[in-house]
Amino acid sequence: MNRSQTCAVIALGALVAGCASSERPSVSVPPNAGVYKIGNPYQIGDTWYYPREQPDYDETGIASWYGPTFYGHPTSDGEVFDANALTAAHRTLPMPVNVRVTNLENGKSLIVRVNDRGPFAKSRIIDVSERAAKLLGFYGAGTARVRVQFLARADLPDGAPQPFGAGTPEAVTNALPAAPTPSVDTAPLGAVVGVAEAAPLPAEVPAPLPPAVSSPPPDATGLPTGQVSEVPVPPVTHLYVQVGAFSSYQNAARLAARIDPELKISTIQRNGQTLYRVRLGPFNATGDADAALAKISGLGGNDAHIVVDQ
Repeated sequence: MNRSQTCAVIALGALVAGCASSERPSVSVPPNAGVYKIGNPYQIGDTWYYPREQPDYDETGIASWYGPTFYGHPTSDGEVFDANALTAAHRTLPMPVNVRVTNLENGKSLIVRVNDRGPFAKSRIIDVSERAAKLLGFYGAGTARVRVQFLARADLPDGAPQPFGAGTPEAVTNALPAAPTPSVDTAPLGAVVGVAEAAPLPAEVPAPLPPAVSSPPPDATGLPTGQVSEVPVPPVTHLYVQVGAFSSYQNAARLAARIDPELKISTIQRNGQTLYRVRLGPFNATGDADAALAKISGLGGNDAHIVVDQ
């Protein structure tokens, strides 16, 4: 049973919002479960995803959860799915890695282990296990506005640490990605034909993190222990559909004019550089943001995604 069929079944119950993915790609399970892997580029609908090393990954968006229906099924890195484990599915991060997921609606923050691919609803950035959703406080609602931060490579299932000093910035930065670098760098620029000077940004351009959101206290192990931290969050956040980000205002304006005149251009400073973001919003309701994303995607914004901002 794929995720599309599963969602149809769960829709008959009260927790329909927890299943957000429409399908999952076929995966080549390693011969020995738990082998560290990045994975090959793959396509879902009109969107290509490029798994790669992302030691600086820090993104906001909407999280969902997936549960007991997948008990006993192999995850994308060959482990066995357990709804009671602190695990998650992500579209492009290597596996297994540990990430911190912070619920921006209640301040609950938790470390989970990414060992699966998904979610494949474009409006979601991560699927967590049922237990993780309960600890983060959105099990009943099905979704939540979250911040996801890369921490380190995770230990293998047998407890063996990752080789080559895995998890250190040097090891992660120097690791060879499976996806061709040019394809990763140019993915968001495909919509702007003939524009060579656009900024080489990955498809998942992080949202500007709300300044009022503090990082959780340092974790001594970086392991999914089930300990929930409490962090301050902004009293109000909004949802935006972001189509792209560029170092050139002209490129941003060209993209906005081609896709939808309602798109707005805003700026953000990152690493001493001004980036021009092409966005639609703000939206307060998840359903409104989902509808806007579907509209923009239908107009050719294949790299559009939902971000959380103040």
